[in-house]
Amino acid sequence: MGAIQHEQPHVRRSSSMSFALRWKHEKLRLISISALISIAIVFMFMLLLNWTATKKVTVVVNGKESAILTKQSDLQSLLNEQGISVAEHDRVSAALTDQLKSGDRITIEHTKPVQLTADGETKTVHTVAATVGEALQELQIPVGELDKVTPAVDSELPSGSAIQIVRVKKETEEATEPIAFDVEKKNDPQLLKGKEQVVQEGKEGVLLKTKEKVFEDGQLVAEQVISEKVQSESVKKIVAVGSKNPVVALSSSSPAVKDVSTSGVKFGAKQVINNVTLTAYTAGPESTGKSKSDPGYGVTSTGTKVTEGRTIAVDPKVIPLGWWVYIEGLGFRRAEDTGGAVKGNKIDVYFNSDDYATRFGRKRGYTVYVIGPTKPAVD
Repeated sequence: MGAIQHEQPHVRRSSSMSFALRWKHEKLRLISISALISIAIVFMFMLLLNWTATKKVTVVVNGKESAILTKQSDLQSLLNEQGISVAEHDRVSAALTDQLKSGDRITIEHTKPVQLTADGETKTVHTVAATVGEALQELQIPVGELDKVTPAVDSELPSGSAIQIVRVKKETEEATEPIAFDVEKKNDPQLLKGKEQVVQEGKEGVLLKTKEKVFEDGQLVAEQVISEKVQSESVKKIVAVGSKNPVVALSSSSPAVKDVSTSGVKFGAKQVINNVTLTAYTAGPESTGKSKSDPGYGVTSTGTKVTEGRTIAVDPKVIPLGWWVYIEGLGFRRAEDTGGAVKGNKIDVYFNSDDYATRFGRKRGYTVYVIGPTKPAVD
């Protein structure tokens, strides 16, 4: 029997190969790290050079230009170095955190606060404008042709100023008004005195007015008529006034034309007069011009003594003196007096009291029944 051959394991060979690979990988890692560190050092060196390098920068503040040599790296540091303040609403051409480069041009405009009142609102705005008009244009605030601006648009605008804009609006509207008609009276010889008759009815015209209204911030502040036009003419009223003297042909023998019964009294009226006007008078100087010391004080033209409840003054051409009449609403009265103003269908009623006669005034539209020389008696 031969001896059994045992194979030798390859452990020693494998360990050698693993070690070589690990060494190679480690070497590559060290090379990579070294390269990265070198790059970082170079970058930091370049950055340091940039930070510490002197730069030439142009700064323009409110239109005033200055050339500045600085080693500052960013704009905020430069402004701090130069003592240039920048407020919240100031206008800067670059961000404060921007890095500076040689040749940069930085523009700074300092704004000023202005209190603006317009369109029902008051607010604070910031502007670099020198005048009111420039500020409104810069802020893109429209101003109408009629709007009021205070101060004026060409006024200077110092810091802290106040600008007020009042919106002005004009409107026109049309309205109609009546035109009163005239009344023309014409004498009519065919119509008895004291009578009037409407020949033509009057009619109002129409006047068209155009009005202009002015509103300031929505409130009406002025109104005026800018034109007038007659839309339709008025028509005058024409009234015929009687000028014919009445012919009295009444006598005791004249027949009754109407039987009347009132308050238990019946009588025959020889004439009925419609549309009679009643006034009042007294015996005093206000009515007759006589005082109590005058001999004829209180004596009628027929010689009787004036008596309230009986005496009336009439036009003898209409009602014969001494005759009784019945006045609707007033009662029986006797025609005992006359008067210069008592003409036609008019009767002056006697009262003792001046005050009551004044308050009595003028009453129109009464009907009067002419009875005769004898007063009717109660049956």
